[in-house]
Amino acid sequence: MIVNNLESLKELIEKVKASQEKYATFSQEQVDKVFKKASIAANSARIQLAKMVVKETGMGIVEDKVIKNHFASEIVYNKYRDSKSCGVIELDESYGFQKIAEPLGIIAGIVPTTNPTSTAIFKALLSLKTRNAIIFSPHPRAKKSTIEAAKIILEAAIKAGCPEHIIGWIDEPTIELSQALMQHPDIKLILATGGPGMVKAAYSSGHPSLGVGSGDTPAVIDKTADIKTAVSSIILSKTFDNGMICASEQAVIVEDKIYESVRGEFQERGAYFVTAEEREKLGKTIIINGKLNVAIVGQPVSKIAEIAGIKIPEGTKVLIGEIEKVGYEEPFSYEKLSPILGMYRGNNFEEAVERRNGTSFRRYRHKV
Repeated sequence: MIVNNLESLKELIEKVKASQEKYATFSQEQVDKVFKKASIAANSARIQLAKMVVKETGMGIVEDKVIKNHFASEIVYNKYRDSKSCGVIELDESYGFQKIAEPLGIIAGIVPTTNPTSTAIFKALLSLKTRNAIIFSPHPRAKKSTIEAAKIILEAAIKAGCPEHIIGWIDEPTIELSQALMQHPDIKLILATGGPGMVKAAYSSGHPSLGVGSGDTPAVIDKTADIKTAVSSIILSKTFDNGMICASEQAVIVEDKIYESVRGEFQERGAYFVTAEEREKLGKTIIINGKLNVAIVGQPVSKIAEIAGIKIPEGTKVLIGEIEKVGYEEPFSYEKLSPILGMYRGNNFEEAVERRNGTSFRRYRHKV
């Protein structure tokens, strides 16, 4: 069936609910078999899914998306394969209590365009491990990739004995359908990964929700740091999948005593510090009408520089803007989801930490 309107969504939820009620009766042995087969199928498809994502969205790096898909499938499986998730999972006869695991029912999975397959994979696998069903609402720009990942896991789960509709999805996602899914009375939990607006909508749905919005992760480098390791780690983080991981650093605050040393190390490792004029042009490219410019998300620095109308040295890995302000008027203090970094100076460690706390100036985000 094709889910593209409220009526077809209602029909899907009914089918998924019936499948979940059957799956809730499965034993631990049956569940673990499903979990294993689904994980293997997802991991086997990690390369084709990575290629599909980059082709569909035009964002990120294939090789890095392969790693994310691998982590979401095999690493997640290895983490939870021996965990009990059915019936009595803990018994303490001394204190006379038991812990009993029961499924919730149907989970709504909101999936972002930045990680459309890896997010779908781990949410589907965790749902299967806990005898829950899940219905995905993909991002419109990445719907084919998300749906393909869901199909691969569903087919493997069915072959392992799972009911037919244990995983579902919206084929033509819209804001209306996403909200209808999240607000439906048969939805027992929402796993929302996306922008602040989507996370806020999940928390406002009336159902229990686990939301992951913007990251805006700041990092402090003080005089006790191993400068080479710190700078290398930040560059690796900012260049992985072209900076689309929401946990990657968005700003770095450097203690004054080592500022020039850190700056030099960044340059040595391929970072380019934009001039004041270039920073102005790049800032107008990062934020347009108060929102992140989607044209730069997950793009290489060469393309971002071209969009901004600035020239950068060949081989540049990261663009860095040296800034002082934090807030809506400073584009470099936003989450940028690209290989762009804001760099601040702190007179001492205490000031650097205070500045670090101020970089997360918007709501509905998480810190690492």
